[in-house]
Amino acid sequence: MSETTGPHIGPAIRARRRTLGLTIVQLAERADLSHPFVSQVERGRANPSLDSLTRLARALGTSQVELMSGTPLLSAQQATGSFGAADARLLTSGDTRFTVIDVQGASTDLGEYYTHPEDEFVTVLAGRALIDLGPDRLDVLAEGGAVYFAGGTPHRWASADGAPYRLLVVKERTTASRAEGPEGNDRA
Repeated sequence: MSETTGPHIGPAIRARRRTLGLTIVQLAERADLSHPFVSQVERGRANPSLDSLTRLARALGTSQVELMSGTPLLSAQQATGSFGAADARLLTSGDTRFTVIDVQGASTDLGEYYTHPEDEFVTVLAGRALIDLGPDRLDVLAEGGAVYFAGGTPHRWASADGAPYRLLVVKERTTASRAEGPEGNDRA
């Protein structure tokens, strides 16, 4: 992560933490990081390593790339990262109403579920994807297939057959995460 991106990640982490009703101490415990470090990251006074950002994202039920959404990115290179077992490229930056993510992978490992309060729309641009929306819904979507699910729905995806797949993910951004600024007050 670059020096210019680092300070802008903090407000996204803080907004997500607050949306989930977590204190800094609870988030730090979930991420297995020190709470002073998490506080410094939220305030833009420390840049998390890739490992720390991954741990924070996992503890918040999100991904590195989603935490980068809403930050002023300088280049497409800064807007890439892991998204579960896939690679992702953020297609939007700054204060937008939606986060649009290009996801590509070939792994058949579904990994852990993600659950967050925002609604999400996923469409398959290439290949075939296995979309798991919890214990009652498992779909195989081919190119052109799409699914919408409400916030709070556990979800994960993978290649349906081990071949490469490509998804376009459009994720709602909450008002709280859009309104939170780098100078926002810290409520632990």
